[in-house]
Amino acid sequence: MNEERKRVCRPIEGAERGQLFAWWRAGCTVAQVSDLLGRDYASVRMHLLAAGGFSPREPKVNARHLTDDEREVISRCLVRRYGVRQIAAELGRSPSTVSREINRNGGVSDYRCVAAQARALKQKARPKLCKLATNARLRRVVSKTLEWLWSPQQISGWLKLQSADPTMHISHEAIYQSLFIQTRGALKAELTKCLRTKRQMRHGKPAGTTRKGQIPGAVSISERPASVEDRAVPGHWEGDLIAGTQTSFIATLVERKTRFVILAKVESKQTEHVIDALIREMKNLPSHLRKTLTLDRGSEFSDHSRFTIATDLKVYFCDPRSPWQRGSNENTNGLLRQYFPKGKDVSGYTQGQLNRVAASLNGRPRKTLGFHNPTAKLAELLR
Repeated sequence: MNEERKRVCRPIEGAERGQLFAWWRAGCTVAQVSDLLGRDYASVRMHLLAAGGFSPREPKVNARHLTDDEREVISRCLVRRYGVRQIAAELGRSPSTVSREINRNGGVSDYRCVAAQARALKQKARPKLCKLATNARLRRVVSKTLEWLWSPQQISGWLKLQSADPTMHISHEAIYQSLFIQTRGALKAELTKCLRTKRQMRHGKPAGTTRKGQIPGAVSISERPASVEDRAVPGHWEGDLIAGTQTSFIATLVERKTRFVILAKVESKQTEHVIDALIREMKNLPSHLRKTLTLDRGSEFSDHSRFTIATDLKVYFCDPRSPWQRGSNENTNGLLRQYFPKGKDVSGYTQGQLNRVAASLNGRPRKTLGFHNPTAKLAELLR
């Protein structure tokens, strides 16, 4: 093996461990972190998996406790046959503190600073069982709702609405930690497959890429009425396509105020087929829920004028490379990846099956709605 590429097999500790997690939080991949550290890929990955991708908390040092350096001073002084009071004066500590330290770690003849420090760290580590490990009822509810494809944040918010009992409340971060840190023994590792990303550990968030394109005759989002921005009035929609394979797609529509989602089966990405599907779905809505539609600049929406004529909805287009201008739609498309993973052919889904998927997503509590669900919010508007 080339010596330049050889990895050193030693524990990852101290400042090196801190640097590992700093690079990981910054969005570096496992391969990049292993190269930066000069460590084996498998070792770095195992270290990250053991911690669930979370940076381990550094232990807090209490000023009343002896430090590693102070224990080394005690060891040297004992070799020189110093008395307890002399050692205490050297350290600026109470004689009783020094006496207890020596007696509990082998006495004057057998005291060793390394062994004493190891014992102190072991005594200090008193792991507390997490809430999910001690509350079987809460664990069952969290496990079941994860199987329903709810996110930890949705579960946390929904539980606070459902019960005033604080023992049935849990933060979304505690759920993630119980999923990713398996040594806690609270939730089964298989439940990570129910998460939208299906990840096995916490990742950093590097910047992503966005699509760009131009549409003839497109009306810019900058000309959209300001009243659309505050979401005070229903009937303003955002639309897009999500791809299964390179030849299979589903049209998605999201109402900005309620986050209610509609899925439409499309035969292909051709603008004729896409616009036909959007017209079909939007015509099923009452007129007061049909005001505007904001799209990205994909060529599949180039026949937008026909859509406007058929539905009486005004169409606006986001700026190039600005998906955040359709934030509700982008977020919803991410949630839909739990049902339609990338690379999976979606052409075999019927409209009825898509409607059931939409109903499932619309029944999930949403943080932005105060952990109520889109179906309930839309029902309020239709009364």
